[in-house]
Amino acid sequence: MHVDALTTPALLVDAAALEANLADMAALLPGPRLRPHVKAHKTTELARRQAAHGHTGFTCATVREVEGMAAAGLGADLLLANEVLDARRLGAVVRSGARVTLAIDSEQTLRAAVDGGVREVLIDVNIGLPRCGITPARAGALADAARAAGLTVRGVMGYEGHLQMLPDQAERARLTTECTDRLRAAHADVGGGIVSGGGTGTHALNTACTEIQAGSYALMDTAYTAAGLPFRQALTVLSTVVSTTAPDGDMPGWAVADAGLKAFGMDHGNPTVPGGNVWFCADEHLVFAADTPPATGDRVRIVPAHVDPTVALHERMHVVEGDRVVDTWAVDLRGW
Repeated sequence: MHVDALTTPALLVDAAALEANLADMAALLPGPRLRPHVKAHKTTELARRQAAHGHTGFTCATVREVEGMAAAGLGADLLLANEVLDARRLGAVVRSGARVTLAIDSEQTLRAAVDGGVREVLIDVNIGLPRCGITPARAGALADAARAAGLTVRGVMGYEGHLQMLPDQAERARLTTECTDRLRAAHADVGGGIVSGGGTGTHALNTACTEIQAGSYALMDTAYTAAGLPFRQALTVLSTVVSTTAPDGDMPGWAVADAGLKAFGMDHGNPTVPGGNVWFCADEHLVFAADTPPATGDRVRIVPAHVDPTVALHERMHVVEGDRVVDTWAVDLRGW
């Protein structure tokens, strides 16, 4: 099928760019050195491609992702890198035969793991991002309490998420070392074989972690590209120009495409129209001026600023080679 046959807005994945990204990351972080984060694409078919490159342990952000990955036969080693206060659904996944490890950072999340039937945990440590995680000095005590409650403590995790897109790589490297020094100190108290953390932006800088939780590298977006990451832009949103206005005196011309706030994650700013200047997004519309004005009915491929929430807004992604659709994958890990 030609891309022009698709109803817009439609999520497109460039097959060659995706494969190059997966192969490049597998060369940089082979096998268990990478635990891909499925929150970035929420698609089990894409996760299968990552597994084919040797990355068979996965990071999840939601219980739904854990359930869906296990149901798809990708449950050999799943980490829910997030705190939950009700782990009963996770316990059901464990009983189905999948391996599930849960992040904990408090007595309450420890108790949720025990009561829910999850038997393996990582101690989540706050290493600089003011989000979840116990302070490094208290990590050892929480690990002791987890073991006393009958849990297996596999190690620690920490996320330097506030550093992922710093434009100055030297500064990003320096601050990453500061954060991971805190994680090393916590690991010395906690024990276990795993030190988990990092992301696409620090995948080459975080040398303290035994496994890196990168996700966005597979599809990429403008925010990570601006940070100088070496991966290709694989994800775009196909949109149709539904209205155009010609220049009139001092007023420039503009075009309106049919992909707006309901098609893009906007927390990192406007998406990008190659060769154009995006003015703003509305619910169903994107308004832009272009170096070469488009005609009504033209198709444009728009690059998202943040891949994760963009993908979560779509039910499927179409894999393309040029203008030919070669496959369609359900974005089947959406929801909670």
